Amino acid sequence: MSGKRIKAIAKKEFKHLLRDYRMLAILLFFPVFLLGVFGYAVNFDVKHVKVAIMDEERSDLSLRFVHMLESSEYFDLVETFSSYQQVKHILDSKTAQCVIIIPNDLSRNFESNREAVIQILVDGVDGNTAGLIQSYLISATKTFGLKLTTEILALKGMHVTQPIDYKPLFWYNPDLKSSRFLIPGLIAMILIITCVVSVSLSLVREKERGTIEQINVSPLQTTELLLGKTAPYVAIALINATMILIVGNILFDVSVRGNLFELYAVTLLFLFASTTLGIFVSVVSDSQQVAFTIATFVSLLPSVILSGFIFPIESMPKPIQIITNVTPAKYYVVMLRAIILRGVGIHAFWEQLVYLLIFSIIFLGSATKIYSSQQKNL
Repeated sequence: MSGKRIKAIAKKEFKHLLRDYRMLAILLFFPVFLLGVFGYAVNFDVKHVKVAIMDEERSDLSLRFVHMLESSEYFDLVETFSSYQQVKHILDSKTAQCVIIIPNDLSRNFESNREAVIQILVDGVDGNTAGLIQSYLISATKTFGLKLTTEILALKGMHVTQPIDYKPLFWYNPDLKSSRFLIPGLIAMILIITCVVSVSLSLVREKERGTIEQINVSPLQTTELLLGKTAPYVAIALINATMILIVGNILFDVSVRGNLFELYAVTLLFLFASTTLGIFVSVVSDSQQVAFTIATFVSLLPSVILSGFIFPIESMPKPIQIITNVTPAKYYVVMLRAIILRGVGIHAFWEQLVYLLIFSIIFLGSATKIYSSQQKNL
């Protein structure tokens, strides 16, 4: 295998990219655009929950409870009403995500040391959001109740003490922002899509234009051709990765805690694995339309559903966990989160590097074998 021939093919492909300025602009700026869109759109943080309240009592106690909810960033009071018949309409029309009903005996029960109950009705269509709303309201209600108890005991000269208390400390993501968890997955998804699609289209384009015949009669080996054709796209993808990291830091405050050299090293290996997948798609496709469809299918869907980007792989059934190995994004997401969020080194994810290398060898070897057999049959 000759490095000069690989360099010549790479130079030819790079010149072609420079002439096709629209394609080059898409490859350079579209990933950053996707990061901005997905980064703001895909967000699991639940704040500003819309709340409607029916206060039957309107006492000092109930008004303090309502004011406590209004002063929190997690709740927005959107409506107050006075009839039970309005509850169904409010939830049906999605005017509010939850309805709170304060009974007219709240103060009486509280002052009589009886259980004071507040009814909460939550829209349960979205189970995850409903669960979070329930947790927020339970926490807010308990905090309010503890504050009242503290005030009463303080008037009697007593103090509330907890025999055992806890102080949670969240490592790596102290603010519990979902964007910090999702950005590494977004990087993997964007890079694999751009790599697989661009590489597959590049090789199939040679078939459609008939220039592949000229390449076949040259002294080029199959591996030299494939490596030379993919080298420019790997270089552009590395530039994309750098731009995405910069934009992610500016927009979402996601900074790299680990070693930058290790980050670029694993990114380079991931891009190589992604390009081998694009090469495999190109050798089994006869047209750019077919190549684009297959490349999108094997890159977009697995990187979103099967990579652990959004859905934890550990919670999937065992057969699905095995299927997740079809996408290199699965291994790259683990490494990205380890380096970017936790700041750990290769010792923490060396197994993922091995899996990624095996993936690359399998697909590059398969693509080379299929391409060589196709040329022999011509």
